[in-house]
Amino acid sequence: MIRRLKYHEIDFVKYAQCLENSEQRKYSATKDFLDTTSTMPWEILVYKDYEAVMPVPFVRKYGMKIVHNPKLCQQLGVFSGKDDVDLNEAFLEYLEKNYMIRAYPFNDLNQLRSKMRIKKNFLLYPNTYEKVYAGYSPKRKRKLRLDEAVLKESEIKTIPYDKAKTFIEANTIGLNKDHDLSEFMRIFESFYQLGYLKFTAFYYQHKIVNMIATYSDGNMVALLGNFNDKDYVKLSGASVLIDHVIKENIETCVFDFEGGELPNIEEFFRGFRPELRPYGIIENSKKNLFKKLGYLMLRGKSFL
Repeated sequence: MIRRLKYHEIDFVKYAQCLENSEQRKYSATKDFLDTTSTMPWEILVYKDYEAVMPVPFVRKYGMKIVHNPKLCQQLGVFSGKDDVDLNEAFLEYLEKNYMIRAYPFNDLNQLRSKMRIKKNFLLYPNTYEKVYAGYSPKRKRKLRLDEAVLKESEIKTIPYDKAKTFIEANTIGLNKDHDLSEFMRIFESFYQLGYLKFTAFYYQHKIVNMIATYSDGNMVALLGNFNDKDYVKLSGASVLIDHVIKENIETCVFDFEGGELPNIEEFFRGFRPELRPYGIIENSKKNLFKKLGYLMLRGKSFL
């Protein structure tokens, strides 16, 4: 039996136990992650006595709850002791019948019969650093061999949030700085204060020219941001930083590249020779949402 629970009804001890013992465990489904990234209290679907759970974040628009994955939240879906395609399909059916869905991602271990769009993600699994490095592409290895002159004037440092914020704001392109960027910075600051987020910077001639933001939780390290001064891209600082974090963590942790949809980003990530781990996502256009809303209103269905 699948039930829908609002935030205040959730037994978070049982929720955490289910998530931690699940075959599909993802840091992005944890309470701390969703409390930080969601702009509203999220809900869950739960099977029996927390034998399986499905977190459901949403936004409120037009007076309705509309399911939408939060910023920086790549994968959610069903979490259970052993992945079960029939159970996953039952959760999907319940979700589609009871919510308006703009975008909802499942995870890379959820088996589903239903057709949906597939997105790409890349993972490096724990191994010795020497074996992982040996698998890098020849091009990536060349990028990591910095000139002696560059090596003498460069260093890698962990930096605090305030320094990271200044660099991100000065070198971010493609975001609405009045809204999107401020929301990303709110999330980054919260994760940093909670101890999950680390900022690692590549300095050249005493100046930050590249920086990455990595989220650590248990045996997972995820790349949540890669920021670069466009005047120094030829120095390959981004490659050096990612390799540095991989070297520090790969013996005990999975390294999650958190994406790979854009061709240039996919090519960059593939240079580290990670494993492709695709996942499914339900998406509906605004037009289709309004069509569904009209149909359901005729049937007296409410999504408040």
